[in-house]
Amino acid sequence: MFDLNPARAPERNPGYARVFAQPRLTLGLLFPIEAFQGDTPNMQGQVELAQFAEAAGFDALWFRDVPLRVPSFGDVGQVFDPFVYLGYMAAQTSRIALGTAAIIMPLRHPLHTAKAAASVDQLSGGRLVLGVASGDRPVEFPAFGRDLEERAELFRDSVRDFRTALTRHYPVIRSRFGRMEGADLIPKPVAADIPLLVTGRSGQSLRWIAEHVHGWLSYPRSPGQQAQLIAEWRDAQEGLGRSAPLPFAQSLYIDLVEDRHAAATPIHLGYRLGREALVELLVGLARVGVAHVIFNLKYGQRHAASVLQEIASGVLPRVHERTGQAFADTTR
Repeated sequence: MFDLNPARAPERNPGYARVFAQPRLTLGLLFPIEAFQGDTPNMQGQVELAQFAEAAGFDALWFRDVPLRVPSFGDVGQVFDPFVYLGYMAAQTSRIALGTAAIIMPLRHPLHTAKAAASVDQLSGGRLVLGVASGDRPVEFPAFGRDLEERAELFRDSVRDFRTALTRHYPVIRSRFGRMEGADLIPKPVAADIPLLVTGRSGQSLRWIAEHVHGWLSYPRSPGQQAQLIAEWRDAQEGLGRSAPLPFAQSLYIDLVEDRHAAATPIHLGYRLGREALVELLVGLARVGVAHVIFNLKYGQRHAASVLQEIASGVLPRVHERTGQAFADTTR
């Protein structure tokens, strides 16, 4: 178990503080910020949309790690390598948090991941929040010389080596990934550690997640189902000596329609709905303890710019106003 003591408190990382700005619910966007058919987005106008999101009050931009195109999965993320694109977008923005959802740890050497993450963290002024996962596309594992059946163990070992390299000077590392002694990884993070969020379960118990990282990123569910899962998440943290529970975040596909009063109807991992229903959904999620929601616009029918403008004017201010007390009530 790594020491998550106050000296390494993730709140000192500006990105983590922005994403988990309790007591209010915060909102982020997953790249690509567009609706598209098929598995490959056009990736046009992303800088302008990201800059609008930052100016409008969105809290985070999220990047995915999809190394190979696998047609059966139907989605290649933002096409570009996540760390290259993170660096590019860091230079185009100044305040908004930058997150990954998620870096596939078993497919990357932990020292390369640590070097890339610390570089983005330093160049962005500490805005990075690193979501990590064990991977879910079987074809990728043999392509990278990894055993799919060992991905849970590979994930644990990679997280351990990653954090050792970032948080210690001249550490001794001996693991399945290699041996390091008499050398140091630079740069180190802005805030002495990079906040980690596990995406899904990644083959781990909730107790392991609570002991080794700084938060949990899961998938869309109804507020009632999410409430039950968050209760399990908090139970897993019993006895760890923390003054407050670690945060819980989730993704959400939305197709925001022009009729503001349209009721919510299910789509894949989300809803088609008007902005009034979206506000109520987000308030309901905050009440059960969700701290951050990441919007995915892939299945939308409107241009992303129009959707962002409506969320900025008709959703963000109302959600921020109404969820401050709602979220505070869940932590008492």
